[in-house]
Amino acid sequence: MELLSKEIEAYAEAHSEPESELLRFINRETHLKVLRPRMLSGQLQGRILALFSRLIRPVSILEIGTYTGYSALCLCEGLQPNGTLLTIDKNEELRPFVEETFLRSPFASQIDFRVGKALDIIPDLPGPFDLVFIDADKVNYQAYYDLILDKVRPGGLIMADNVLWSGKVVQPLPDKYDKDTVALLAFNQYVQQDARVQNLLLPVRDGIMIAQKI
Repeated sequence: MELLSKEIEAYAEAHSEPESELLRFINRETHLKVLRPRMLSGQLQGRILALFSRLIRPVSILEIGTYTGYSALCLCEGLQPNGTLLTIDKNEELRPFVEETFLRSPFASQIDFRVGKALDIIPDLPGPFDLVFIDADKVNYQAYYDLILDKVRPGGLIMADNVLWSGKVVQPLPDKYDKDTVALLAFNQYVQQDARVQNLLLPVRDGIMIAQKI
């Protein structure tokens, strides 16, 4: 289910900051060589991530779900000179491509890329984080959120991707019974009722939940 018409999306892209040469390379290579290229953030979402990062000028970013590295590089655009981005992904097969791409970026020395299960890695991370981006397996979104909320500074942001799940969150039953849709419905409601944050569900691309810690 496309939430925007291709014409509107193309118009928005044409009137937004373009991708860098490296981001275009990642975009192209992902669509040519990697399974499920729709998982890539892409230009519009990438520019949103970069804009929020530039606005808050983070010292510490956590990304849960690296994929091919596109969103990580967008988030790095707002990092302070002494800042770091820690990004986690369980896909060992993508490691060579991601590591090579990061080395080609101006942020290579600021990126800490770890391959493993985020649920095992996050508890040992010290924090505090200024910005967290969740874009991994949907069934664990609430678990990731609970693990990282205490590690986010007051005023910091948690952003979660794919929370509209191609529109399935508003489709009639029985379409809501797949495990990912059920998990995202529960996650969205959980954040909406969480008095520890102020939140906005932004209907861009596949939906981004943005929660600011109070």
